Amino acid sequence: MEIACLDLEGVLIPEIWIAFAEKTGIDALRATTRDIPDYDVLMKQRLSILDQHGLGLNEIQEVIATLEPLPGAREFTDWLRERFQVVILSDTFYEFSQPLMRQLGFPTLLCHKLDVDENGKVVDYKLRQANPKRQAVVALKSIYYRVIAAGDSYNDTTMLAEADAGILFHAPDNVIREFPQFPAVHTYEDLKKAFIDASNRDLEL
Repeated sequence: MEIACLDLEGVLIPEIWIAFAEKTGIDALRATTRDIPDYDVLMKQRLSILDQHGLGLNEIQEVIATLEPLPGAREFTDWLRERFQVVILSDTFYEFSQPLMRQLGFPTLLCHKLDVDENGKVVDYKLRQANPKRQAVVALKSIYYRVIAAGDSYNDTTMLAEADAGILFHAPDNVIREFPQFPAVHTYEDLKKAFIDASNRDLEL
């Protein structure tokens, strides 16, 4: 049995923090795990910026409500779900994801939670567990799934390494350069082919 594990932001949906940065004009919020490998450092930076500017969950959700999945993402997800069990492993938050997951047909999502006070201020974040993407793959392999994973950022690389096959999708040059052991593709058609190549089954496009 095979299961597909996908990152969410940058793979199926736009980068939420970049969209929020563009809306607010705060360039420092454009940083993602493509730029800062340490997720805790990145999130503490984001929470500090939100606090400095008096921004909270409501403002972020207003921007998320305007977003759509990346062109072709829904069609790719539907194609993948016909051929594999599919799990989204993301460092986003459940408080962010609902509108976009609805547009993707609600695939299974494992991510994190925010700690928000009564005024909507984001005061902290709660990881589902340490190194959650890799640990999810470990768990799936422990129940005898063969795992094929795809992602685009530094925080995906442990997941890709733990999987039976890992694929970089639309990753920046710095990540591709630092992790040459993973095949790198940039379109959904090529990602389909990469999944077929990595699968132990004959699959039709």
